[in-house]
Amino acid sequence: MTRIDQVIPAIIEHDAVSNHTFEAQRLLLEMGYDSEIYASIIGPGTEGRVRPITELPDGGREWLLYQCSIGSPVAERVMAHRGPTMLDYHNITPAHLVERWIPPLGEESRLGRAQLVRLASSVRGSFADSQFNADELASFGFAAPSVVPVLVEAANRETPPDPAMLERLHTVPGSKWLFVGQVAPHKAQHDLVMAFAAFRELYDPDAKLWLVGREMGHAYRAALDRFVRALGLGAAVTMTGSVPVAQLAAYFEAADVFVCLSDHEGFCAPVIESMARGLPVVAHAAAALPSTVGDGGVLLSDKDPALVAAAVHELLSDAAIRAGLIARGHERASELSLDGARVAFRTAISRVVDGG
Repeated sequence: MTRIDQVIPAIIEHDAVSNHTFEAQRLLLEMGYDSEIYASIIGPGTEGRVRPITELPDGGREWLLYQCSIGSPVAERVMAHRGPTMLDYHNITPAHLVERWIPPLGEESRLGRAQLVRLASSVRGSFADSQFNADELASFGFAAPSVVPVLVEAANRETPPDPAMLERLHTVPGSKWLFVGQVAPHKAQHDLVMAFAAFRELYDPDAKLWLVGREMGHAYRAALDRFVRALGLGAAVTMTGSVPVAQLAAYFEAADVFVCLSDHEGFCAPVIESMARGLPVVAHAAAALPSTVGDGGVLLSDKDPALVAAAVHELLSDAAIRAGLIARGHERASELSLDGARVAFRTAISRVVDGG
């Protein structure tokens, strides 16, 4: 029986690429392949489901599927593998967006982009989360990369909200903004805070902002805390860290709008989760966000705080606009459904393996 093992630099709970990798393994097994996952860093909660990269066989006829989102020595193991390989690209954040706050991440980003140039000549096939990512792969020399949307964990769309949490959140006064993603410089939570401050000043002094997600490096989180306090928003902005899925569902249910002002996203799964749950989306039209959002949300070419605030205000104050956006969001989420992504994944795997 043909093997297709997966390799990933690090695998952790509540992470889109990690969730994608576990779902990919399930699909590979369903397709009749033997499949293990190998990682250099195995985070809490994933033990027993992943093997250390040191146990990866040198290979022969076995296929490897490399889940690529950062530079890593793991890529060297992939390139040294004697069997055929594939690459699934989740994008590598450009170094200039992160290195000021997280210097090691900047180094890993540069390494990853240099490794992509070398990987282009060694893999049999490639695919990517979005057209934006596929175009970037092509620019690195990959031949005809296809698009396979992120295999968004079904629980993130379907788990009912925690009742106690939902009841508490519903009692919070004012308009409620939500963003879900790592607290990291390229996610631009600082721009989101500025836009939120403008919204409170111009439209709703009782508004609240919920930032859900673990921090990526303490320096940026600490600076963000200081910024929030300097703007007098200490009681209005809540940074929750990582939360269980049922609590995350409560935030989606209780929020009035999902606002994403990231400078870089390779896909942004929480946007699709928001649309699927009927939460309207306002997003900065950067990187992969236009291809993810499509016509299912409001896309802004400018992150000027007053412009973002005005867009959110119009959405929240006009019932017809809101209803139309929610309907289009549901349609877009259906287009990027887990079932559709599964079909695209199976098709991409079969195309590469049958052609290899």
